[in-house]
Amino acid sequence: MKQVLDVLQDSTIASKSGKDTRSRFWGVYKRVAEEHDSEFLERYTSDMDIVLVFSGLFSAVSTSFIVAMESNLSFDPSDTTNALLAQLVQIGLGNLATASSATVPLASTWSPPTMTIWIQIIAYASLSMSLLAAFGAVLGKQWLGYYKSNRYGRGSQEERGKRRQEMFDGIVTWYFDAVVQSFPVLLQISLLLFGIALGANIWTEQPSIAWVIIATTVFGFLFYSLTVMACLISPSCPFQTPISTILRMLKIDSKIIL
Repeated sequence: MKQVLDVLQDSTIASKSGKDTRSRFWGVYKRVAEEHDSEFLERYTSDMDIVLVFSGLFSAVSTSFIVAMESNLSFDPSDTTNALLAQLVQIGLGNLATASSATVPLASTWSPPTMTIWIQIIAYASLSMSLLAAFGAVLGKQWLGYYKSNRYGRGSQEERGKRRQEMFDGIVTWYFDAVVQSFPVLLQISLLLFGIALGANIWTEQPSIAWVIIATTVFGFLFYSLTVMACLISPSCPFQTPISTILRMLKIDSKIIL
């Protein structure tokens, strides 16, 4: 309200108008509110569109990765067949002691390696967060659409202005910015978990290749962390991210980090 009053005092258009002070006030208020809401809606609508597109593509990649690893969680009957064939070969060669000491894997006693289970847990967590981010983005677009279509309502100019101010106060009171900004953060955490799961899975097969994935993931994490710290240290830093915005809303500044 103070900003609107300042604009009203400096407005030459309002002073020339023949309307009373109250009408001029709500006229200027509507103009300032329209400018703010236009930028507000455009920014968050664009952010939600980006989250929806990226989460859709990323979920497809993550699902393919999980399906490719699914066989590691179930017993492979060919292991039993190969063990029995090896026993027959030993018996044919007369190595009865070797054949009798060989163990034959059975489905009833088999369990997946602990490493495989943890990789699958991280991969499924990554996919779940990606889908949750997409769900949140859909809700965010619905919330923005509701605010856009219902912010003024009907009635006189003063009643419509009060209605808009009431809805905008609700956005501030319920931390709408922090909630909407959390959806891209979920997507970024999902990407980090996917890199960890992919690196761990490749490590069990070929460590030299896994180092490339691990190095890329670590570099991305450190780079992102440095940009967040830079934004908290200097609010004018151009590398603003959703998590730095949330931390700033939570009153977490550079003094706590440093």
